[in-house]
Amino acid sequence: MEAIKKDGLTWTHVSDLKYWKNEVAVQFGIESIPASFILDPAGKIIARDLRGADLGAFLSKTLK
Repeated sequence: MEAIKKDGLTWTHVSDLKYWKNEVAVQFGIESIPASFILDPAGKIIARDLRGADLGAFLSKTLK
């Protein structure tokens, strides 16, 4: 908690301390951090782990 405060990380942090065997990590195939997911309004994953120019291009195309 101290490191989160010191680093100024403002988003919500949660952990069950099961690392890669965490239920959500297993369910979504998360094997590294950071991992990102873009969901459509129905909650379906429409993209994952996009960064930089790829993320910008996807968002520009998708959010017309």
